Amino acid sequence: MTPTTETMVGIGGAAESTDMVLNIGPQHPSTHGVLRLKLVLDGERIISAEPVIGYMHRGAEKLFEARDYRQIIMLANRHDWLSAFSNELGVVLAVERMLGMEVPERAVWTRTLLAELNRVLNHLMFLGSYPLELGGITPIFYAFTEREELQHVMEEVSGGRMHYMFNRVGGLKEDLPAGWTTRARTAVADVRSRMDRFDDLVLGNEIFRGRTRGVGALTPEVVHAYGVSGPIARAAGVDFDLRRDEPYLAYGELGDVLRVVTRDEGDCLARFECLLEQTHNALDLADACLDRLAELSPGPINQRLPKVLKAPEGHTYAWTENPLGINGYYLVSKGEKTPYRLKLRSASYNNIQALVELLPGTLVADMVAILGSMFFVVGDIDK
Repeated sequence: MTPTTETMVGIGGAAESTDMVLNIGPQHPSTHGVLRLKLVLDGERIISAEPVIGYMHRGAEKLFEARDYRQIIMLANRHDWLSAFSNELGVVLAVERMLGMEVPERAVWTRTLLAELNRVLNHLMFLGSYPLELGGITPIFYAFTEREELQHVMEEVSGGRMHYMFNRVGGLKEDLPAGWTTRARTAVADVRSRMDRFDDLVLGNEIFRGRTRGVGALTPEVVHAYGVSGPIARAAGVDFDLRRDEPYLAYGELGDVLRVVTRDEGDCLARFECLLEQTHNALDLADACLDRLAELSPGPINQRLPKVLKAPEGHTYAWTENPLGINGYYLVSKGEKTPYRLKLRSASYNNIQALVELLPGTLVADMVAILGSMFFVVGDIDK
């Protein structure tokens, strides 16, 4: 019998053309929470990307159907935990629209003020955390210093640090504490005086600019196709802001102060610049609201409501310009004390879908820079 020889042949250079599937998350420092990215790689280059969501899903929309119109504020408060006041606002505006209810002027201006302070708190978190993801640790300390200053005034007025629960159908929970507007004005001035740290430390850093300029460029076509909104959309040249284009609360009277910040580049750097400039403008809007509140004569801050609140049969849609983008509530009522259906359209859910278009063709090293610049909250995706 002729002996046989077995030869093992390695794939050698063929391995370079073999695609590799890489999971980023769901528990990973670069994913802002329990988000999973399924990447297909060719070497160091991303071929395709698929966001896999749902790890934080808690069924908030279904829970809305089992809570009355006072209780659903608590549920809506939490999906974007950095924008709690703005989340509450959308719900109460939808219910008030169904009821045909007019809110006292003092409540309208106070809501606008608190919404802008909440916007600054949201943006400061990302202004600090994004450089941290790219290796710059210092900005996060400054961001939290400024956040604490504003958190103090928000906590004083509402009793909460993250989940304020201060909105009510018909207005606000209670009037502002004595002397609060003075303390709020001081906090706004202090934060504004130190905002140039982010210009000097971050935008003036050549490493940061090198990691973000021209990286992850988003086009207006992709923005419209995926329903991207907020600072991310405006950084791509889409000039749309509900506060200006479909005014609610007191924004219609703040047209001379409100400035919609846009860029044309659509890259990571443009998104950061939009966020930073929008923070400056939110502080200006807060000052304008404080000026207007000082001119108003004392009056009610809310409407008296029946013991059992029922919205008339029908449906409505209320949307607001939340810090991260458009937040909408589609409310359907059958005339009961609980919603028949309350559909939530969250900003992060749409924004994160654009990663399908942004990541392919980029390097793995740029993935973290792109992901961080999308400014999302995972709870806002999963709802």
